[in-house]
Amino acid sequence: MSATPPPAERQAERDAVLAALAGTVPYNRLLGVRFDRLGDELTGRLPFREGLVGNPFLPALHGGVTGSFLEITALMQLAWDQVLGLMEAGGEAAERIAAGSFPPYPKTIDITIDYLRPGLSRETFARAKVQKTGRRVANLHVEAWQDSRSRPIALLRGNFLMPEPGAG
Repeated sequence: MSATPPPAERQAERDAVLAALAGTVPYNRLLGVRFDRLGDELTGRLPFREGLVGNPFLPALHGGVTGSFLEITALMQLAWDQVLGLMEAGGEAAERIAAGSFPPYPKTIDITIDYLRPGLSRETFARAKVQKTGRRVANLHVEAWQDSRSRPIALLRGNFLMPEPGAG
């Protein structure tokens, strides 16, 4: 019988697993996207840098960067939900995750992005809410904001294909 690690140790382990999971996607690393975790809820963080500007006159983030960040946040929330469930269940799957071997990411079926206001030259945040998860398809809503969550800069609605159970 193995002893359950203390809560602070479990939190540090989860944070490390989340960082490793996010780091498996090269585009996440290119953009500098990282995630903060509070329980099972993730907040994506996109630090501003000049190379992400699409309109130098404002300056404003490129719409493709904003859209990518929203999609990355959706995919990470779904992947994290899957990884967290496997970690909680224990066994071989949890051991593989601890060793850095993750199940496949969900795949985007379709997304719609609403650009509400320019993303200015500051850090951008995003949070995904899973609306429904079926056996094979998940539906999500994602909001991105900068200074105030009540003033989003963009929204995403999307459907994602979940990996086959036991894949990976």
